[in-house]
Formats: sequence, structure tokens, C-alpha cells
Amino acid sequence: MRILVISDTHKNPFVLAKIIRSQPEARHVFFLGDVVSDIENIMDDFKDKSFHIVKGNCDGFCSYQNYDIVKLENKNILFTHGDKFSVKYGTARISEFARNSGCHIALYGHTHIPNISYEDGIYLVNPGSAARPRESRASYAVIDIVSGGIKPIIIYL
Repeated sequence: MRILVISDTHKNPFVLAKIIRSQPEARHVFFLGDVVSDIENIMDDFKDKSFHIVKGNCDGFCSYQNYDIVKLENKNILFTHGDKFSVKYGTARISEFARNSGCHIALYGHTHIPNISYEDGIYLVNPGSAARPRESRASYAVIDIVSGGIKPIIIYL
């Protein structure tokens, strides 16, 4: 199973739609906030996808949560924007929360810097920013959950 992870589109729904179209085999799309209206405005164009959405620090008073946990393919996945876990100062808090919540994967954004790491049995995946990268090109992440394990990759635009 393939999942798509996108964050920090900041009022660029066009790049968001382009990314989703480029990954037709991905059935689950995780949007990690900043700006949720981008994903809301295009979800109807992708009825074959399941969308998992959290709000970011630029989303103000919207109805989405700061984080959530879903189970896919027997893997618990924490997803959050990351600001409430202080990810700009490291991944210790999100890693501990994911571990204590029984998660196998923790998805976060906020830093606009793509990163994949493996800590204490948990994959930490930051897709970077799809529209406003800080240290590299715009990016997103794809995670394949297969019988051999979890395979996350960063894809640059």
C-alpha cells in the first residue's frame, strides 16, 4: 500500500493537485497543514483517495485537530503539523509521543525541510514543503507499506 504525505502548500492548490495526480497508486493522502483550504478545494477531484488532514499553525480556527492517529495495514501512523511538538527544535517530543502511543510512523511538517529518520523503531517522516522549501527544492513524501516493512522516500519537484 502506498501513502502520500504533503505539507505546507501555503495557498498553492495547483502544486498539491499536481502531486496527487503524479501518484495514482496512492490511496491515502496525508495533508499536514498550512493551508487546509488548499486540500479542501481539490478533494472532490480525487474521489478514489482517502484524505487524512490536520491543521497547521497558519490554519487559524478550523475544525481539524492538531494531530491524529490512524491504523493502516496494521501500522499505527501519527500525523501532525509539528508545531505543537516543537519540531523546529528537534524530534525528541514527537518521537516520544509516537512511541508512547504505539505508533510505527510519525508524520510531521512545519520546518519546510524534508527529512526521514528511524529512531527507536519509529519512522519519522517530514515531507518538506510542497510550495515554500527552506533548504532544498519543493518536496513531498511517499511511504510504501509492504510485507517487507516500511519504505519512506522523499520526492523532489
